[in-house]
Amino acid sequence: MSRDAAGAPDAAAPPRASTRAIVLGLLALAALNVALSHEILWPTPLPVPDHRIAPELVWAWCGLLAWIAWRGRAGERVVGVFAAVLAAFAVMRYVDVVALGLFGRRVHLYWDGLQIPRFLSVAAQGAAGERAAALAAVAAVAALAWALYRGVRAAVRRVARDLAPAALRSRAALAATGCAVALVVANHAGVKATWPVVSRPVTPTWANQFVLLANALVPGAADRTLPPSPPLRAALANLAPIDLTIMMLESYGAVAFDDAAMHRELAPGRDALARGIAASGRGVVSAFFTSPTFGGASDLAHLTLLAGIDLTDPMRHDLLITTDRPTLARVLSERGWRSYGVYPALSWAWPESAFYGYDTLIDGPALGWRGPKLGYWRIPDQFSIARFEQMHPLAADDPPRFLFFATITSHVPFGPVPPLQPDRERLLSETPYDAADAERALAAGVDWLRLREGYVGTIRYTYDWLAGWVERARVRPETVVIVGDHQPTAAVTGEGARWDVPVHVVSDDAALLARLEARGFVRGLEPARASLGGLQGLTTTLLETLPGPATSASRDAAAPAVR
Repeated sequence: MSRDAAGAPDAAAPPRASTRAIVLGLLALAALNVALSHEILWPTPLPVPDHRIAPELVWAWCGLLAWIAWRGRAGERVVGVFAAVLAAFAVMRYVDVVALGLFGRRVHLYWDGLQIPRFLSVAAQGAAGERAAALAAVAAVAALAWALYRGVRAAVRRVARDLAPAALRSRAALAATGCAVALVVANHAGVKATWPVVSRPVTPTWANQFVLLANALVPGAADRTLPPSPPLRAALANLAPIDLTIMMLESYGAVAFDDAAMHRELAPGRDALARGIAASGRGVVSAFFTSPTFGGASDLAHLTLLAGIDLTDPMRHDLLITTDRPTLARVLSERGWRSYGVYPALSWAWPESAFYGYDTLIDGPALGWRGPKLGYWRIPDQFSIARFEQMHPLAADDPPRFLFFATITSHVPFGPVPPLQPDRERLLSETPYDAADAERALAAGVDWLRLREGYVGTIRYTYDWLAGWVERARVRPETVVIVGDHQPTAAVTGEGARWDVPVHVVSDDAALLARLEARGFVRGLEPARASLGGLQGLTTTLLETLPGPATSASRDAAAPAVR
């Protein structure tokens, strides 16, 4: 025991811990390190221990040592503060590794934070069993959070009471602490040699997100943050009155071509689509472009294309929708087009849709699906497009139409795969499928450990319904731009996959297809591997290649017969 200047015992100095207490303190510190350095058992969201040093724990340990060296002990209030901070970092760590491991991207506080209540809202609108499951999930998360905090607090108390005071009296412990600090500093500086012993810090990711959140609240931040918009109004001022459809295919990514086995499995579907396009009297050209997102956050891709602005940074998205910047839908509506947005996954209030500028927005409930609820997203894409055309039939003398269709069937968890229904009238009826087919699809369910197989099934389904849709009877020519919104989750692509997505332009206008070829597109449904740039570049390319009045006249003279 230490003594004061008069030789009396120092009442503030804690008693020396026993060997058993020090061992228990070391175990508590190791448990905290696991909480702050864990990874996931890919491709599941299950956390698994990581042997590496957690940078956030090193800084917390140094802070605790400094506090005890200053005040002599850490009271319950201090223990509670340290525990709350470390528990928060443990949660942030888990969210970050899940986002990176399963979705192939860093966490986006703006976007991902909104998805939790929206997902629960979708679940709450389901059957009683689904609502009960959603409530149970919320309760389970709350219970886990409380248990995590209590466990972290117990560990911090043990470390503060026994281990930290002993470390302050040990030169070896202080030297080990100094080495840990040096390793973490080197790791922050990007020294790769530290990667095997220091886990990836989450502090920079979350610090950046909170900075972005703060900047979003500063007046004038949008003008300073957003790049200039392309000249949509000027470019579309002389656009010929054509029907233009943009289909953003959910999770349709480059992996469908890059993965050799997947490419072979999907070949029959691509061939069927190619035959359907040819039978419709149209041609197709294809290319890869780079999506602003990976594995999720489809709105970033949607609005990148519609506004022509790179939204890789999600803060740009949130700032953009607070402005009056132009979009394709808004500008075409101003010029006399009738614009539609079809979002079958949408089942909640979406006030931000005002920014998009659609004349008519059609969400999931408005489609009136009466068939079986097929998985999380319920409404099959084949029905959605057929129902839209039933609700808004097109006559030959109608104003030109702009349609933006955001598909959903191929969204994670990629199942169950809906049956294909070639009978359009049957598809739109109260019994769209034979009972056996519906039961078979529902029985297949979702296998979270085999997402790749489900993904292949939903993309094959997408090719098949598209093949039938492009052959439907049309009253006048149309150009269809088929775009993947982003790659599927990393559970399908593996880590390190590129962010590129296929783009297919299907048109009666041979001159348009030739102009696109001159810009790097290739004939057919097989894009050249190299990306032609960000998805906002596709917007610019369309603005510069879509026909004006003169090219429209020559196109009409040379157009093949429309089925």
